[in-house]
Amino acid sequence: MSNRLSGKVVVITGAAQGIGFGCACLLASEGAAVVLGDVQKQKGEEAAAKIRASGGKAHFVHADVKKESDCAELIEAALKQFDRLDGLVNNAGWFPRATLAQTTTELWDEVLQVNLRGAFYCCKYAVPAMRASGGSIVNMGSICGLQSLPNLVAYGAAKGGILSLTRTLAGALTRERIRVNCVIPGWVLTEGEIALHEAQGRTLEDLRKDGEKLPFGCHQTPLDAAYAVLYLLSDESTQVTGTILHVDAGASTLPIAPGTYPG
Repeated sequence: MSNRLSGKVVVITGAAQGIGFGCACLLASEGAAVVLGDVQKQKGEEAAAKIRASGGKAHFVHADVKKESDCAELIEAALKQFDRLDGLVNNAGWFPRATLAQTTTELWDEVLQVNLRGAFYCCKYAVPAMRASGGSIVNMGSICGLQSLPNLVAYGAAKGGILSLTRTLAGALTRERIRVNCVIPGWVLTEGEIALHEAQGRTLEDLRKDGEKLPFGCHQTPLDAAYAVLYLLSDESTQVTGTILHVDAGASTLPIAPGTYPG
């Protein structure tokens, strides 16, 4: 690796598995000290241990992004452990399928708390910590925030909010040399996504056939999104802010059939 993040400290939410863990591994391999935040304590500790075993710097913090105090403690832990903060990846997410009729007030609130309010909390506490040297915030979006997916009403609204939050903060923080961008991944087969489909009686072979219908003929991996995050956190993107970077292999160009979830 080329140590593109040498000396930088990055906080990643939802980092125990999936895209978040993929980001943590790649960023650590490029020289960053990574602080993994996740509500899954055992998985999070194991994820940090794997990175350290590979020679990287990693610290885990048990954090529920729905709670403002946990987000504040996550940022504070990065400062205590590594004395600075250069990057934040707002990756924590939850996407229960529910149509408008199926979406209760409680479900609506919790989906927005995890996917949107958590990002707001982390930005709120990360920005003061980044003011000394500037920094980069990367929000994880979704094509669900751009297209009509009738069975993901709350999630789509939350991810639409992420796009607006990205642009709003990008403009507000330019004078502080803090960049804010958004990555939109495609249909990434994470552990959670596979488990969700298996619970519905679908097999890996079924998912493989789904992948063949995508523009590139296959699903994406967490690393596909992680490389975009790496670029946006690195000094190579010092003039990039307010950008919505599609890393969806063309999934957002497809017409969406009701009841499907291609991203």
